[in-house]
Amino acid sequence: MKDSLDSLDLFCDSLLLSDGLAENTILAYRRDLTSFAIWLADIHGVGDPLRAEVVHLQDYLAHLFRDKEVKASSAARFVSSAKRFYRFYVMEGRLQIDPSLRLDPPQRVRPLPKSLGEMAVDLLLAAPDLDTPLGLRDKAMLEVIYATGLRVSELTNLKLADVDLNAGVVSAMGKGSKQRMVPLGEEAAHWIERYMRDARGLLTKPGATAALFVTVRGEAMTRQMFWTLVKKYAPMAGISATQISPHTLRHAFATHLLNHGADLRVVQLLLGHADISTTQIYTHVAKERLKRLHAEHHPRG
Repeated sequence: MKDSLDSLDLFCDSLLLSDGLAENTILAYRRDLTSFAIWLADIHGVGDPLRAEVVHLQDYLAHLFRDKEVKASSAARFVSSAKRFYRFYVMEGRLQIDPSLRLDPPQRVRPLPKSLGEMAVDLLLAAPDLDTPLGLRDKAMLEVIYATGLRVSELTNLKLADVDLNAGVVSAMGKGSKQRMVPLGEEAAHWIERYMRDARGLLTKPGATAALFVTVRGEAMTRQMFWTLVKKYAPMAGISATQISPHTLRHAFATHLLNHGADLRVVQLLLGHADISTTQIYTHVAKERLKRLHAEHHPRG
């Protein structure tokens, strides 16, 4: 195993000195490759991973999949570690052939996004106390994120100038500094107007901040603070705090639109997804519309 340790030490040193990777990342590489080196020596009698062949790598990958406790993401990380390890030694001139070239990472199964039913959303939106300025603010924020599907960072970064109540739209700055216009809907526009009229002036001084939504200190709302608010209101709506986040409301926005017949391309534009494949995951969630169409149109529905 000494040869294994020497080759791993040199590789990890290069990651630190040349590539400047974080310590935790380097430790992950070392763990993956050390486990492989131990397995390689025990199963195939090969004491140095630099002597491994492609069949050894493929056999180890199969071994990982036979271990029910190993996730596909862990197997994919090993493939990434191995490819980087062998590419380094090919560049160093110690290997002529990279045995990891034909090693394909496993396909990761994207988890379905968590969503909420329409009744659960209604209960959540009804949870804030409308007799207080903070309650009006929270009500407006919840209504806006559900009506628009904004990311939580887009919601908390909204400025007063980003809202056009006459046109019923907000201007959101998304990933990659891409700006998009998103319809508000009458309900969300109503609660923004009421919040601005009856609550915002009690939370902050005029001109103190350009942020639309502000904290009790009169400062711009943060992502973390809004996360806390969602967790606070969830139990009031009978929703487990562990099963909801601000992003859950974005998922509910997309799912409910599709359930009510919205076109996938339209949902893509509203969510600000650059690729339609990112939006397509919601087609697996939005089953209610399919069930209803089947019941209405199939002779045995």
